[in-house]
Amino acid sequence: MTPEPESVPIRDESIRLGQLLKLANLAEDGIQAKEFIENGLVQVNGEIETRRGRQVRPGDSVTVNGQAVVVERQS
Repeated sequence: MTPEPESVPIRDESIRLGQLLKLANLAEDGIQAKEFIENGLVQVNGEIETRRGRQVRPGDSVTVNGQAVVVERQS
């Protein structure tokens, strides 16, 4: 059974994928985030994403190595 995705609140309308990975503690730093993305280990809404600058918005789900998070607008 897949665990329930954690929610990650963001302040703005969107956040770049590489930054979200660091914010959600899915990557230790920008270098690791870049490696995960370049190696096809990151999915956005179920699709492999290879662009580190991809804009992720509230409602989007991001999965890395089986760990999933959902982006939420910070209230």
